[in-house]
Amino acid sequence: MSEHTTRSEQTIDQKKMNSSTEKAIVKNADMSEEMTHSAINVCRDALSQYTLEKDIAAHIKKAFDKDHGPTWHCIVGRNFGSYVTHESNHFIYFYMGQVAILLFKSG
Repeated sequence: MSEHTTRSEQTIDQKKMNSSTEKAIVKNADMSEEMTHSAINVCRDALSQYTLEKDIAAHIKKAFDKDHGPTWHCIVGRNFGSYVTHESNHFIYFYMGQVAILLFKSG
């Protein structure tokens, strides 16, 4: 008999968040203003399409891989710590409502 734990997937409450009007709060950024606006717009798009944090992160990562070349990494959530190494001019950490988004290029 094996034991395992199932982690519940975190969802975003769409009723509490109107992604089209929610203001982005940039906490830390090392990227161009144009790329910053792109990150915020892609995030708004992801938040309007998905409720699972992992799906939101996947959407943002894939869009940035396509638009800005690989390899991007994206973490989305309400409670996490991080310590990452990123390529110069390819990092942003921001909030949309209560949701934090960490997006960076490495590799």
